[in-house]
Amino acid sequence: MTISSEQPRNVLYPEGLRFGRIPITAVAPVIEDGRFPSKAIPDSDITVGATVFREGHDQLGVSAVLYDPRGKEVQRIRLTAVGAGLDRWEGRLRPAARGLHTFTIEGWSDLYGTWEHDASIKIAAGVDVDLMLAEGVALFTRAAEERTAKDAALFRRTAAELADTSRSVEDRLAAGGTLQVLEAIRRKPIRSMVTASPAYPILVERELAGRGAWYEFFPRSEGAVYNPEAGEWTSGNFRTAAKRLDAVAAMGFDVVYLPPIHPIGRTHRKGPNNTLTAGPGDPGSPWAIGSEAGGHDAIHPDLGTFEDFDAFVARAAELNLEVALDFALQAAPDHPWVTSHPEWFTTRVDGSIAYAENPPKKYQDIYPINFDNDPKGISKEILRIVLMWIEHGVKVFRVDNPHTKPVQFWEWLIAKVNKKHPDVIFLAEAFTRPPMMHALGRAGFQQSYTYFTWRNTKTEIEEYFTEISHVSPAYFRPNFFVNTPDILTEYLQYGGPAAFKIRAVLASMASPMWGVYSGYELFEHVARPGAEEYIDNEKFQYRPRDYAAAEAEGRSLAPYISRLNAIRRSHPALGDLENLILHPSSDSATVAFSKHKETAEGKDTIIVVVNLDPHSTRESTVFLDLGALSIDAADRNEDGTFWVDDLVSGQSFAWGENNYVRLDAHVEPAHILSVRRQR
Repeated sequence: MTISSEQPRNVLYPEGLRFGRIPITAVAPVIEDGRFPSKAIPDSDITVGATVFREGHDQLGVSAVLYDPRGKEVQRIRLTAVGAGLDRWEGRLRPAARGLHTFTIEGWSDLYGTWEHDASIKIAAGVDVDLMLAEGVALFTRAAEERTAKDAALFRRTAAELADTSRSVEDRLAAGGTLQVLEAIRRKPIRSMVTASPAYPILVERELAGRGAWYEFFPRSEGAVYNPEAGEWTSGNFRTAAKRLDAVAAMGFDVVYLPPIHPIGRTHRKGPNNTLTAGPGDPGSPWAIGSEAGGHDAIHPDLGTFEDFDAFVARAAELNLEVALDFALQAAPDHPWVTSHPEWFTTRVDGSIAYAENPPKKYQDIYPINFDNDPKGISKEILRIVLMWIEHGVKVFRVDNPHTKPVQFWEWLIAKVNKKHPDVIFLAEAFTRPPMMHALGRAGFQQSYTYFTWRNTKTEIEEYFTEISHVSPAYFRPNFFVNTPDILTEYLQYGGPAAFKIRAVLASMASPMWGVYSGYELFEHVARPGAEEYIDNEKFQYRPRDYAAAEAEGRSLAPYISRLNAIRRSHPALGDLENLILHPSSDSATVAFSKHKETAEGKDTIIVVVNLDPHSTRESTVFLDLGALSIDAADRNEDGTFWVDDLVSGQSFAWGENNYVRLDAHVEPAHILSVRRQR
């Protein structure tokens, strides 16, 4: 702890004590005592807090101070006490620029607050009246010496009015609490014994690191053509796939994510539906990387050339889309590494190379990388490959199964890449134990897939929403994908179109980051028997789709997805994570939550109410925490209600603290309500 020079005094105690004059403990967000920075993006609100207390009954003030990468103070806020009797103080910082910031918590004796509290009580009781007024005179006289000319004049005038015996005691006391005085003290409190915590790091990264909508599709399926006479497929390529980009952009997505685009091995190639035998025309899994045509630094010949890929990236940029490339550190048996660097794999006692397994699943077409035999060699090669793709315009990497590689390696790689290219973003596809998922976030992954896909009941959703917004946001940014080529949950298999709407609303409204794998908008829901993945899985075969026909015939969710993404872009409250507040409801299948944010343009408040039952109509009473919504008197109608506008249906409702809701899953399973503010 450090102690400010404000109100200097003698320090009687030796250096090295762990407590400062004002004890400050449990500072947040702090990750492992500051070993790792907490995560933020520009203009996002970060909840900061600490447990701060002092001896005696004098009033206490607590502040949070944000410093930019140069150490310059850029924001100072006063924290408020939360939880009566717990000495916990919280507030929200909002960094405006990128870079490695720091913040501190300051605890201090609130001289004005102490005087005002004591004076108002004692004078009302007729106790020490002259003494309390005299102390007020001394307080404002001293404070005037450290103020700007305008505030100094105000404080000297206040001191004179407190000392003016020709006025009533009540008027003299009131002079110390005018609006002008309170505003001057709000801007700069009258403090002593200012104690500061250590400085803790906050890494503010670019907006796409913490906000954005993702869309995944396989380039080889876009434009793929089947010749029934020859029984052969002609693969789609980057030129045909680029035609899909306009529709992706029209739906409001920010990132188009491509599964691996590299040559695919032939040895042990998987056939349709993960069968062990592939036919001569089966394309194989893109994650079985490597053949005689090259490895991770090559493009599958069927997809085109680097020139074609560059044109694809350029077209995406024209549409304000960024291209995310799958980064899977594994190799097919035909990968050039297998012969040039066999030490990068695990050799079993019989001399064979170990293939990937996740019992009972076996992946004979994939060899995992062994990082322990030649860590420097494999790390250098991987860094080279990442930098090569960056040179081709890729600034986003979706990393396949990072939890099967050393966390230490990821910390090194991401730091190395981000030092030279701070715009580069890594998304961790790690469906594993929470400690590993969280460690990857600490190591530098900007985003992570989550367990949202399997959270379906009200209890599960409320618990998970609380975790991702209030427990782990400093080190774990959740990207809520509603489906993937590997994940087709029973909820989607059997829930019908309403289930697809419900999951899309939950994902897009609760998290600033969400994602969709192509086919979701077509309500694709048939699973391979006994599995939680799609039948005729696109991982193993071509799967062209007629999106335009489906939309023309009303069989597409694309317009609904477009509306959700438009709502996200229009409402800044939805771009933050830590402002998610749950609201109770009386029905076991109805979830309600809100997001609120104040900007220069005003207050933005969204209330989301979702029927989780895709098969029926649910009725419920939603009990709103009006304090979390910041409803002013000016926003209320004469009867105390306020207007909310449904951003999906276009309807408007007069709401209050308790609200009846009826949601028919087959008509519209969710309300997305914007609180109407009176200007």
